[in-house]
Amino acid sequence: MPPADPLADPVAPRQLVGVTVWEEDVHDRTVDDVLSDWQFVDCDLKGVDLRGVTTRRVGFANCDFTNADLAGTTHDASAFTNCRFPGANLATAVFQSCKLTGSDLAAARMLAITIAGGDWSYVNLRGVDLAGRDLSEVGLAHADMDAAHLRGTILRGANLSHANLRAADLATADLRGAVVDGATFDHADLTGCHIDLALAVALARARGAQVDIAG
Repeated sequence: MPPADPLADPVAPRQLVGVTVWEEDVHDRTVDDVLSDWQFVDCDLKGVDLRGVTTRRVGFANCDFTNADLAGTTHDASAFTNCRFPGANLATAVFQSCKLTGSDLAAARMLAITIAGGDWSYVNLRGVDLAGRDLSEVGLAHADMDAAHLRGTILRGANLSHANLRAADLATADLRGAVVDGATFDHADLTGCHIDLALAVALARARGAQVDIAG
């Protein structure tokens, strides 16, 4: 049985720390399924059903979303930092200017997800399928995208500094204007990848070439 009222914390009414959260607790306190300005810290949201909910400026820190259903959710300037999403359903979810630093999404289902800007640095995206998605201007510094499916993905202006793209499928992806300082592309498929001169030089140097550009 769910707790009587875990969101009615008399000490910190806008913050939850270390509790189990049930979908009833969230839905009962939303207005037209909009949740605004809450902070969830070290919370257990395993299996919670949040389908269709919108969050605005909501913070989730060190939360567990194992097998949670976030399909069709919209997140506006919300943060999911150091959260875990094994088995979570993020199909058609929209993340607008969100922060997901340090979160693990490697085993999440991300069909038709939308990522509009935001900070996704240090995120675990190993093997995820983001083929064809528009990730322009997204901060992916130090992100682990080993063997990720990024065929045709738009990464224009994205920050990929020190990102791990080893064995990633980047065929026909658009990397023009992306920052790739320190990024690893070993064994990545770059067939038909769209790059600019600065990126071509960076990739060549990353593979050990000494690039001499005539003046």
